[in-house]
Amino acid sequence: YFLDKSDKYDSRDVERLQQDDKWVENYLIWRHDVVDDTLKMIDESFQWRKEYTVNDLSESVLPKWLFEIGALFLHGYDKEGYKLFWFKVKHHTRDPKQQLDKKKLVAFWLEHYAKRDHGKPLTVVFDMAETGISHIDLDFVRFIVNCFTDYYPNFLTKIVIFEMPWIMNAAFKIVKGWLGPDAISMLKFTNKNDVQEYISAEYLPPHMGGTDSFKYSYPPLVDDDFQTPLCENGPITSEDEHESKEEIDADTKETGELNEAQNLNQKKMNSIEQISKSEETDKTEVKPKNAKKALTTFKGPLLHISPAEELYFGSKETGEKKCLIVLTNVTKNVVAFKVRTTAPEKYRVKPSNSSCEPGTSLDIIVSLHGGFAASLQDRFLIMAAEMDQSSGAGVPELTQFWKEVPRTKVMEHRLRCHVIESSKPSSLTLKDNAFNIPAKTNEDLHIQLTHLLQINKRLEEQMNRCLWFQQLSVVLSLLSVTVAAFCFYLAYAQRS
Repeated sequence: YFLDKSDKYDSRDVERLQQDDKWVENYLIWRHDVVDDTLKMIDESFQWRKEYTVNDLSESVLPKWLFEIGALFLHGYDKEGYKLFWFKVKHHTRDPKQQLDKKKLVAFWLEHYAKRDHGKPLTVVFDMAETGISHIDLDFVRFIVNCFTDYYPNFLTKIVIFEMPWIMNAAFKIVKGWLGPDAISMLKFTNKNDVQEYISAEYLPPHMGGTDSFKYSYPPLVDDDFQTPLCENGPITSEDEHESKEEIDADTKETGELNEAQNLNQKKMNSIEQISKSEETDKTEVKPKNAKKALTTFKGPLLHISPAEELYFGSKETGEKKCLIVLTNVTKNVVAFKVRTTAPEKYRVKPSNSSCEPGTSLDIIVSLHGGFAASLQDRFLIMAAEMDQSSGAGVPELTQFWKEVPRTKVMEHRLRCHVIESSKPSSLTLKDNAFNIPAKTNEDLHIQLTHLLQINKRLEEQMNRCLWFQQLSVVLSLLSVTVAAFCFYLAYAQRS
């Protein structure tokens, strides 16, 4: 394909395909691991991406009125935590002159979201309330379907169709013919009575039986969670119903002392000491006792972030209100970082704005305020950028640094929240039953086993190093004895 059609592809897409395993995997998954079908899909989607200049689509190249009418936008999440891609059909009218721009608008939103959330799948909502014959545009509908079936692999979770008029039944029979069996199973026809099976009331507008008062407006880009200034650490100094100011101040002081001690010792410790310290720190009271151990790591150019995608909190019943984020600096320079959240009134993040020395790791504790519960819709953004060696790492220096650093040099990574119900506790803390026997789930045992295996691996590495040093010492000792014996022999020979 590449040899025959290289001029029909955007070189940036080809380069990404060679480097991004996840992208390749999504194509294979969507085509059931049939390589020939996967190659055909990649070929078609790459030609389409170049034809529509997808990599260069921006707000400035599309007519402003397209954004203003609010026919397409991203807002809210379904009950599984997937982003909602809204199509307000009543705002769409057939017009061949506008068709290409409207199609590019769809591509813009999909590409915008794919880059922002690393290709996490979407749930599409066709809101067909107050629609009729004048709004039916099968060519545009087919384009939207093709985007998910041919151009954006493994990017669709389901299509929720709300209150489709009976007059459109015949049209949607045609649409089903385009979808294929996998996509057809994703169609969910709903009305006001059953739409909440898929989307909770907090993200449904009133005409769909919900309580969401959201009104689309432009500019700025709607629902870009992290574009607007956010409180980075929540109202730490304010008193809530379960924590007094004195408790918070003491907690902050304790954490500050711990971090200061870590910074002083990090430069002096060798690798073995770092391992020992990390194991000892796990036992301190500052760390969240109910934190879920991270099994995955996001490997960024500046920081490795663990966990890679989700922070696990307990429900109100479980009471697990703390999570741990581990940042590891993989560069040769100091890396400044800050953490933002879409729900600053709920969470405290400590530290939320600091720096990490080269080759070291730093723990960030995310905790819920008393009375609040985590939600699938909550998000966290970790921003990081390299600092010059001459730059200080104090609060004034960091504040000035973030004002001056170019956006292109900032690494960003997003984490979403996952809520563990009371029936499936994620905590590794022992919970005694009537016989004082710890009750654990398979998931907990798996996590603890993984942790033990990691410790075992570290011990094996230390033992191997010790054995190597021991063997080296034996060899050097033998060489010394041999040299000494040879010297005695020479001395004896000379006397003779």
